[in-house]
Amino acid sequence: MADADGGATSDAQTGGDQDDPFDVGAFIRRQREQAEMSVRRLAELADVSNPYLSQVERGLRKPSAEILQQVAHALKISVETLYVKAGILPDDEYRTSSVREAIDADEYLTDDQKRALLNVYESFLASG
Repeated sequence: MADADGGATSDAQTGGDQDDPFDVGAFIRRQREQAEMSVRRLAELADVSNPYLSQVERGLRKPSAEILQQVAHALKISVETLYVKAGILPDDEYRTSSVREAIDADEYLTDDQKRALLNVYESFLASG
């Protein structure tokens, strides 16, 4: 399990700044809650310790890119999304591909629905 090597400790207070790498913890918490998953279960699936994940969610620890990848896989969300939230990637570099990935990954959409959504999305990109 990753713990002490998974990220740096910080005493910095977290704010609402989108560029604040500690905001990623609040985002992870929201995603975990939407998935109706306990901290313990997410920690187990992501192969990190329960206390470490709790500290990340509260903004007390900054997770490494590797830990973010493990958490993203456990939550079944885009790794790039977590990288952007953590300040590792700028927002505009992944937006287009992540929208396409999200549509593609949605198991509730038929292939025809996916194509239609992608066509609408691409038409917005072309007009902008």
